[in-house]
Amino acid sequence: MKKQGLLLVHTGDGKGKTTAALGLALRAWGDGMRVCILQFIKGSWEYGELRAIEALAQADGRIQITQCGLGFTRKDEKKNVAHRRAAEAALEKARVAITCGAWDLVILDELNYAVKFGLVSEAELMALLDLRPLGLHLLITGRDACPALIERADLVTEMRLVKHPFQQGIKAQKGIEF
Repeated sequence: MKKQGLLLVHTGDGKGKTTAALGLALRAWGDGMRVCILQFIKGSWEYGELRAIEALAQADGRIQITQCGLGFTRKDEKKNVAHRRAAEAALEKARVAITCGAWDLVILDELNYAVKFGLVSEAELMALLDLRPLGLHLLITGRDACPALIERADLVTEMRLVKHPFQQGIKAQKGIEF
């Protein structure tokens, strides 16, 4: 059996893609790996995971999380231009993270959304994957992963929505959903 970096995908309409990615980041960090997390859509909100990862980063600098997006996308064309610029900047940060040799695991959170919303093209995604060194683990999250990414991935996990509190009129809970 050979050992090499893996291309992993967390997709599907169920909750838990980012949460599972952060669990993997925690495991990798605990095993001495260097972890870079870039969030393509999240941007303006303060999430509990940001504080937790910042605390871990202060310990030894082997983990970092960067919010690159502007938050939820809208149909407003002026707003979409700003989202595209943010996604382009995030894509450049991803290129650097993948090629610089400083990380063992790179997580590109919500990149699938950026592709779905047209902020990043499928061709740009495939070109990004071409840059990945053999030893680097790369995890991409978000709903509606494109077929080309699924085909290329070593592991794909689909989160399936069975039941969600929102369907019962229960709002998102701090510490559970954000």
